[in-house]
Amino acid sequence: MRKIIYIFTVFLMIISCSGVSHRGSGTPAASFPNSGKASWYGGKFNGSSTASGETFSEKALTAAHPSLPFGSIVEVTNTENNKKIKVRINDKGPFTTGRIIDLSKEAFSRIADINKGVIDVSIKVVK
Repeated sequence: MRKIIYIFTVFLMIISCSGVSHRGSGTPAASFPNSGKASWYGGKFNGSSTASGETFSEKALTAAHPSLPFGSIVEVTNTENNKKIKVRINDKGPFTTGRIIDLSKEAFSRIADINKGVIDVSIKVVK
């Protein structure tokens, strides 16, 4: 009987650890900050490989997030001017304490002056 309970428990643990698919249609649980600082990246990273394996383009509407699955679509709102942009997550980051998302240069420029470098944003998973 103990063996059956043990096998059943292990089975339940495996199922519960399955998580969210990178290509699934469900929205990942909101276990990340939805407001904070955003920065942009480009320049020396342009043309390099992202964590997803894509080639990074500073002109694409993409972003780096530490925990969202690749392919997630996120709406980023500049909380100062209420401008919004939808970006696709294709990289991991940011790697600077206090920042919640790194936007491509193009995405950042559509919601703020790139000379600011860092802005306050809110983010919402769309897909």
